[in-house]
Amino acid sequence: MTEDLIPASPTATRLARYTPTDQNEILGDGADPFGVADAGLTWLPKEDHFGIRLEGRLVAHAGLLRLPLSIGGLDLEVVGVGGVAVASDLRGRGLARLVVAAAVDHARTMGAQHGLLFCRPALVPLYQRLGWQRVPQDVQVEQPEGPVVMPLRTMWTPLRPGVNWPAGEVRLRSFPM
Repeated sequence: MTEDLIPASPTATRLARYTPTDQNEILGDGADPFGVADAGLTWLPKEDHFGIRLEGRLVAHAGLLRLPLSIGGLDLEVVGVGGVAVASDLRGRGLARLVVAAAVDHARTMGAQHGLLFCRPALVPLYQRLGWQRVPQDVQVEQPEGPVVMPLRTMWTPLRPGVNWPAGEVRLRSFPM
């Protein structure tokens, strides 16, 4: 796909479904498409999906999932963003910004005050440009063998005006998304 074929304003839409075939359409069928297999984690599938299609091809995706979280002993619900993917031949053209923005816009309707995501260290600057902030504490996540410290970077974004990240120990009371 050449640059002149990319519309000036591609739009992200909610997807009725998102399958492994759809993921392969974006990332190929490699063994570790997100580059996180060495973390050795068990992940949850997302429930809501957003994507961008260009000429019928799915080229970007972001998924959402409601999750239980505890911060400093306070139990709350967050909306996890995960499965963010952009086709390698189209990276650097703002598609991640568009698909994440569509997902976060929908997350704002889900009732939680915080959005949460996990990413490789190299992606922290991208998410910071999109308005996400690093969680300053280690985050424990559930795994089959019990809670472990998340080895990836944890980032958050407010889903309501005036929301801050509370102080205290952070524990995701589920597998990560």
